[in-house]
Parts: sequence; C-alpha cells; structure tokens
Amino acid sequence: MCTLFIADLHLSEHEPAITAGFLRFLKEQAIHAKALYILGDFFDFWIGDDDPNPLHQQIAQALMTLKNAGVPCYFIHGNRDFLIGSRFAKESGITLLPQEKVLEIGNNRILILHGDTLCTDDAAYQRYRKKVHNKFIQRLFLLLPLFIRLRIADKMRSRSQHENQYKSDEIMDVNPQAVIDTFKKFNTQWMIHGHTHRPAVHTVDIEEKIHYRGVLGAWHTEGSMFKVTAEKIELIHFPF
Repeated sequence: MCTLFIADLHLSEHEPAITAGFLRFLKEQAIHAKALYILGDFFDFWIGDDDPNPLHQQIAQALMTLKNAGVPCYFIHGNRDFLIGSRFAKESGITLLPQEKVLEIGNNRILILHGDTLCTDDAAYQRYRKKVHNKFIQRLFLLLPLFIRLRIADKMRSRSQHENQYKSDEIMDVNPQAVIDTFKKFNTQWMIHGHTHRPAVHTVDIEEKIHYRGVLGAWHTEGSMFKVTAEKIELIHFPF
C-alpha cells in the first residue's frame, strides 16, 4: 500500500473547486492509502477551532469518514493554519505532529515538514514566524472575539501579499545551506515539504552522497501529491 503526502490546498469558501477536488481526492485516492499526511497550509487561514465556518465542519466530517474507513490522517501546521488545535483534531480524527517528523517507509527514511523553516533568507518572514508561534501571543489572540480575529487575519493576509510582491524568488525559496543542515540534523536521505509552491524533486549532494528534496505543489489549478511505497517515491499531479 502507498502513503500519500499533500500540502498547500489553501481551502477556502471562496474556492469551491479546490474543496470539491479535495473531497474527490479523499474518495478516489486517499481511501486506498495506508495513511495520509497533510503538510500545512491546508486552510487559507485559521483563526481558531471555535470558528463556526461550515467549510471547516464539512472538511472535518470528510476526514473523520476517511479515518473510520481505516486510513489515518496526520497533520503538520503551516504558516496559514498554525492555530489548528486539539478541538479540530478531535472533530476530524487527525493526529497533530510536530513541525518536523521522520518517517521510515520501506527502506526510505523521510523527513516531512511544512518547509517555511527552510526559507531563512526571508528575514522578515522568519521574524514574523517567531512572533506568531509564541504560545503567549497565540493564547491572547484566541481570547479575542471572532470578528476581531477575522479582521486581524484579513489585514495580515493583505500585508503579506503586498510585501511578497517586492521579494525576489530567491528570497522566498529555501536556503541551500538550511536544507543541508536539516538533512544532517535528521540523518535522512529524503525530505518532503510544501510552502514554496514549486513542485519538483531536487537532488542535494552532501559529502558525495545524494539526497532528495521533494517539493509539493499548491492546489491552484490541479492537485499535487507524493505517493510513497516501499519501492519508489513519485510526485504526481492530477486534475480536480
């Protein structure tokens, strides 16, 4: 059986085609998998598990259906949905993972992560990330009324989109040395992540040994997944 990895769906009530594509993916592909891993930015934004957004409830029910069919689902937070907590995890049946996790599938030792921690050249983003991952700041934010949290999230998204227009592709991509350091830290041959929206499989030569960095694509116009079996690892694109 295969293990599937996806990221960067950015689910939103404003993008019903992506939601429909994901629900079809669960019924036609994930249902046959050994496990499903979601590597962050599953939702376009998340202001708390208490948000009564019908889309969140619909997705939670679909993931619980998958779990009840015998396919466990695991989740790593992204930069858009880092506030997903235990309440949504319970409602959807997903297992929340730390920001980096090593898996062993067949003879493959694979590190999975969202990928934003590799983009160390983007100093402004890394400063922002450090702030919003502060547990005290998160608790304060979650104490605010929902309508205020929504306003803050809208402002932050608009500001991010504006600032990213003036950043080079190199700054917003992974830092090569950060990739090498991460491979060495976790002692894996493979790494799979999302975040950069640049689907590909890159080779990384570290001390004359080849490593592989797999990057998932965002679900803008088509689906993207890594399919991992004991025999091979492949990046697959598919229509909604």
